[in-house]
Amino acid sequence: MEANDFSERDWRRLLIHLGENPNRQGLQETPKRVQKAWQQWTAGYAQDPAEILKVFSDGAEQYKELIIVRGIPVYSHCEHHLAPFFGTATIGYTPNGKIVGLSKLTRLVDCFARRLQVQERLTIQIAETLMEHVQPLSVGVVIRCRHMCMESRGIRAQGEETVTSALLGEMRSNPALRSEFLTLTREKD
Repeated sequence: MEANDFSERDWRRLLIHLGENPNRQGLQETPKRVQKAWQQWTAGYAQDPAEILKVFSDGAEQYKELIIVRGIPVYSHCEHHLAPFFGTATIGYTPNGKIVGLSKLTRLVDCFARRLQVQERLTIQIAETLMEHVQPLSVGVVIRCRHMCMESRGIRAQGEETVTSALLGEMRSNPALRSEFLTLTREKD
C-alpha cells in the first residue's frame, strides 16, 4: 500500500465520520484533492532552510544599513486545530559583509509556514535561521496574521490580527535601530 492511498482512505473515512457520502458526485475526488492539498500545505518539512539562504558578498561588505522586505505572504495551519492562519511578514536585517537574495527571505517564510505551526514559533524560527546562516549584525521579524481557529469557531472574533515579533543581535540592544525597524514595518506605501 502506498502512502497516498492510505491517506486518501483516511480522508474518505473523515467524510463518512462527518455524515457525508464520499461516493456522491461532488465528493468522489475530494480525498485525492485534499491529500494533494495537504502535501502542498506541509511541503516545508522537506525543505532545508539553510539551502534557501544563498549569500552574496560582492559589494555588500560596504552596506551596513537596514534591509527590509515587507508584505511577505504568510499561509500556514495552526497545530492545535489544523485551521489556517494567514497574513504578512516583514523581515529586516543589518548586513555584516554579506547579503541574501531578497526573494530568499520570502522563500524562508514559506518554508517554515508550510509546516504545522504556532505564529510565535514561526516568527522566531525565521529570525534565528537568518541570524545563523547569514550572520548579520541584527535581525527583526514581525508577523501579522488572522487565525481561522479564532474567527470561525470558539470566540468567533472576526478580523482580529495577532502580531508577533523577534528582534535579535543589535536590534535587541540598540533602541534607535529597533525603533527604525519597527517604524518601517508600520509604514504604508
